[in-house]
Amino acid sequence: MNELRNDKNQTLDEFLIDYQENQLNKYPKPSVTVDTLIFTVKEKRTSNYRKLPKKQLYVLLIKRKDHPCIGQWALPGGFINMDENLEDSALRELKEETNLDELYVEQLYTFGDKDRDQRTRIVSVSYMALIPENHEGELRAGDDASDAQWFKVDFQLNEQTQRLGSNNGMEIVQSYLLTLTAEEDKELVLNAKLDVINRIQHLNLVKDLQIMEVAGIAFDHAKIIGYGLERLKNKVEYTDIVFSLMPETFTLSELQQVYELLLCEKIYTAQFRRKIEPKLIKLTNQTTEGKGHRPAQHYSYNPLWQLQMNSGGE
Repeated sequence: MNELRNDKNQTLDEFLIDYQENQLNKYPKPSVTVDTLIFTVKEKRTSNYRKLPKKQLYVLLIKRKDHPCIGQWALPGGFINMDENLEDSALRELKEETNLDELYVEQLYTFGDKDRDQRTRIVSVSYMALIPENHEGELRAGDDASDAQWFKVDFQLNEQTQRLGSNNGMEIVQSYLLTLTAEEDKELVLNAKLDVINRIQHLNLVKDLQIMEVAGIAFDHAKIIGYGLERLKNKVEYTDIVFSLMPETFTLSELQQVYELLLCEKIYTAQFRRKIEPKLIKLTNQTTEGKGHRPAQHYSYNPLWQLQMNSGGE
């Protein structure tokens, strides 16, 4: 059978040879990096033994030891190698810079603003991972990171305004203050002002996140963190993603605290338990005792909940 030929009368092999010799460098090519956004939830200890420890959200950052943005804090990441897949590159960079590995990561978003890096045109594919506080593995900086620390996340809505957009459509602008406080050094505080612009485009709601001010956070990584927080909040509503932040067993009060933390809202206990108990979790034989209040039953995540719902099983 004759091989298919293009309009230059080339076979595939002939085309590839011609492409390598004459067309490969015809267009400038951006570099590609991966950046990984890792969240965890930690307990804030309290001196009042009758009160449950408060849950707080943390993000992992590394301190850059080379230009550009030397001395600033960034998400773990780096350039991909030509012989590896994107996700493999993200996991490799994470291991090299923080010593953490064996994580489940999911692709978050691709960031490609033309001036996002001083070195050259760089497109970053970001990933997001959620890990419980007791995740195995010692946090340790390496490669081109001089330090690695967990930072407490505070993402507060300052104001919401409406304005007329460029196409005479109405835009809703939500102005947030992102504050990151180092777990090991409370005087180390990073912050950024971010605007989330909501507009209707082709009958769809489109969100555009912009950095208005930033201090101490490298590149556009404040934007990536803000985008990840928005994604996390949305996914809590319709997925079981929250259980990636939970230990193997937990109380309903602990689980409710994490839901409230991620959703940034208070949930009535009765409403929460009607929503959660029947499907997502299962009772264990463990209880919490000796903390100054009534013993609480422990639960664990039920990984079969979707199958049981579809089959009508209990």
